[in-house]
Amino acid sequence: MNAWIDSPSGATWFVGATFGGTDDQMPRFIAEGIWENGYEDKYLELVRSMKPGDRIAIKAAYTRKHDLPFDNRGHPVSVMAIKATGTITENLNDGRRIKVDWATTDSPREWYFYTHRGTIWRVLPGEWNTDGLIAFAFDEKPQDIERFRNAPYWRERFGTVELKQRFAWTAFYEAMADKLLAYRADRTALVKGIREISMRVNGLGHLAEDRYSDGTTGFVRDICPFTTMGLFNRGITDSNRKIIATELAKFLSVTVPVPETFEGIPLLNNLKSWYFPFEMNRSPDHIDSLWNVFTAGIAYADADDDFAREEFAAAFDNANGRRSVAWNLTFGLYWVRPWAFLSLDQGSRAYVSEKLNVPIGRHGPKKRCNAADYLAAMGVLEPRFQEASYPVHSYPELSLEAWGYKEPSDEEPLGTEADAFDADDSDDEPPPEDALVPVQIVPYSADDILKDGCFLERSEVDRLLERLRTKKNLILQGPPGTGKTWLAKRLAFAVMGEKDESKVRAVQFHPNLSYEDFVRGWRPTGEGKLSLADGVFMEAIKAASRKPESKFVMVIEEINRGNPAQIFGELLTLLEVGKRTPSEALELCYPDADGKRRPVHIPENLYVVGTMNIADRSLALVDLALRRRFAFVDLEPNFGTKWREWIVQQCGVDPAVVTDIEHRIEKLNEQIATDSRLGKQFRIGHSYVTPSSKLEPGGTRSWFQLVVETEIAPLLEEYWFDAPDESQKACAQLLQNW
Repeated sequence: MNAWIDSPSGATWFVGATFGGTDDQMPRFIAEGIWENGYEDKYLELVRSMKPGDRIAIKAAYTRKHDLPFDNRGHPVSVMAIKATGTITENLNDGRRIKVDWATTDSPREWYFYTHRGTIWRVLPGEWNTDGLIAFAFDEKPQDIERFRNAPYWRERFGTVELKQRFAWTAFYEAMADKLLAYRADRTALVKGIREISMRVNGLGHLAEDRYSDGTTGFVRDICPFTTMGLFNRGITDSNRKIIATELAKFLSVTVPVPETFEGIPLLNNLKSWYFPFEMNRSPDHIDSLWNVFTAGIAYADADDDFAREEFAAAFDNANGRRSVAWNLTFGLYWVRPWAFLSLDQGSRAYVSEKLNVPIGRHGPKKRCNAADYLAAMGVLEPRFQEASYPVHSYPELSLEAWGYKEPSDEEPLGTEADAFDADDSDDEPPPEDALVPVQIVPYSADDILKDGCFLERSEVDRLLERLRTKKNLILQGPPGTGKTWLAKRLAFAVMGEKDESKVRAVQFHPNLSYEDFVRGWRPTGEGKLSLADGVFMEAIKAASRKPESKFVMVIEEINRGNPAQIFGELLTLLEVGKRTPSEALELCYPDADGKRRPVHIPENLYVVGTMNIADRSLALVDLALRRRFAFVDLEPNFGTKWREWIVQQCGVDPAVVTDIEHRIEKLNEQIATDSRLGKQFRIGHSYVTPSSKLEPGGTRSWFQLVVETEIAPLLEEYWFDAPDESQKACAQLLQNW
């Protein structure tokens, strides 16, 4: 039976039975036939929304590394035990208590990966993961562990498909943190061990510069766990980092191998890599507060419950904002539990806020985030990580992407953390910055285009790249659904030789787009005045001019939907290969912001890739001036062996019906191509029948039917607008005997 019908409110409920560190209340709940909200000021409205007839389960969430029914590769796994299930019989509407008809189980059943931290989890059916959880909890169906292991959020750690282990370093960092816990109450022994290491290796001399309360100086007499982890996370050579990490691992009895590389891990600045000021300047509880954050952070990452969250938030806010404690507190949390905590180094802040468009609140000390802001950002990101199409799927992947991320308007490389500390954060030292992390280059080539799912032959991809390199300007034209937009961005990466989105600008042309929007024009300011501002194309020209050693690409969607001659203005002439030189520069219609007129030329390292839908009857013919300056390449509906293999292996399409789908679409395309009212340019592209994400097992037939009814049918109605019977007949043939 459909879960929506089973549940009056449309939801099922997974609830905890311990609150604020109390004993397990489940036996009492079962005996009294109730479930009780353990809080007087939380979840009240959520509890009131529970309806009689809704199904409810008591859960217990935790993490485990051992005795699992799959290879977890040493990583902790989120586990949720289903301890009892029942049906809500009455809601007392006080936000505190409901009556439940409980059915106990002989022993808890364990569910893996897809778990929830909170006391109350409202689960709605309709997605593969929620449907699987509901069936597991209430119908005793087995969990499809293989599917969860290989879902985007978990496959990097647990997937059955062999992946390049980009984040092998995380196991070492977690093991180091676990061993450090034992020294919370024995820091004298920890300092002694570190001091002995400093006598054998270079790179720890900064610890001998503490200033004691009596005015003398010497080796630190107390230390926090984050400063300890920071000993091998500073701006020193990788070889020295490995040596220090190896010595610390021996001292702490860590057996996990030291990482070979440290890509994307945030570093402390060498000038200020302590999380505390000199002894003579710090409060007595400063280092204790950092140990509290460290301990509470690990407990929160490993426990998955509200009490641990509250303890962590309190510890975070108590330590946050003290001298020498700023954004670096999040670095340390990321080191100790990389899969559970977000690092808010400058690169990551820019990536999260600008690329992912996730706000980072700044309600903490000195306009930085507090615990609520920090947890809120992670609360937005973690569900997004589980989306197949999201740019990143974990905090390590986010940190790695942020490592090389640059905002399109940046002129200086990220990594210089000018606002990491304020002047009073240091002790007679200049305000420190993050160590400058070298920008990672992610190579990208024609081979990568094919690996990403391009169905063209390699020779054709090479021809496209050759045309773009030679002509500088390329337009991909073809029927709808032939992957023009998809390919345009990947050609941009390939011509640049690297996957760097900061060097790719994208814009869509439309009838109302003007020269003032695209090149330069007057814009209103906040004061009600007008000021000259550059458009997206001038911004790209300036970015390419500043860095002649790099390649930049402008991608223009639907280039024939606007008036290119009007939108480009005098720059249309300068697009030509032979005129991309200062000697051919022209003055713009509008001067620079300072009122001066400076000639402008389009640099050689700025490429333009446009897309054009040749089946759009509302568009005029392309201007001949535009045709002369661009190379035009036709993209065709691309079915065949590559397409069939991709949608079977990557999209979960039933291999038994792939050929049938192909034949049906090809038959339709033949009809369209031979219709004198239409023609080849109106055929249906392969993108229509290439799923964007993996299908549910057994879902191929319903998926294809929905594609025909909701995507292809409306397009055909538009094609045969004057012959509706023709479009209806074509759709019927597509689904005949399906």
